[in-house]
Amino acid sequence: MSAGAVVGVLELVGLYVFATSGALMAIHKGFDVVGIVVLAMLTALGGGILRDVIIGDTPPAAFANVTYLAIPLAAAGVTFFVHPLARRLSFTVLVFDAAGLSLFCVTGTLKAFEYDLGPIQAVLLGITTAVGGGVLRDITARETPALVKADTHLYAIPAATGAVIVAAAHEAGLPMPGIAAGAAVFVFVFRLVAMLRRWTAPRAWQRGPAAAGER
Repeated sequence: MSAGAVVGVLELVGLYVFATSGALMAIHKGFDVVGIVVLAMLTALGGGILRDVIIGDTPPAAFANVTYLAIPLAAAGVTFFVHPLARRLSFTVLVFDAAGLSLFCVTGTLKAFEYDLGPIQAVLLGITTAVGGGVLRDITARETPALVKADTHLYAIPAATGAVIVAAAHEAGLPMPGIAAGAAVFVFVFRLVAMLRRWTAPRAWQRGPAAAGER
């Protein structure tokens, strides 16, 4: 399977799980059906649109391929009816978000290489693709984005790790289908473990009386 085919498959799966996380957050916030659809679409498509605009792949896939619109709509519809099965909506949102994060950091990095970007640029584009939709979802839902929230569990770091793995494998000429799938699984597990173990990124280092007074 070519890198392009890998990107296509992973991106379609990522669209569904990211859209589900957006729809679940909308339901958790008490949004109506319009809000559910809007949040599902923003979460699923935001990062990919930003990625495509940056690399000049226009119109973005979300507007050139009707499948990219149909999948988030389907996810919103399914979630609208089956959400009572998700008893703990907040945690379920995070699980689906972790799945989308893991898939999109891989697809963003691989697509960057298709457009002949270097490994560092590819990693940055992979991170942007992974976190873009979640940031738009959180802002629209009037939440501080998990990307910048001080006490959030590791978010961008797992995505960056996955993007680095894919970029390194690409530069080493390793077989990409297996590496891409493995990197996505690794990021998903990394993010879940970070949530369960409450791992957070370090804050700015402080010393002296100010730091002592905060203890």
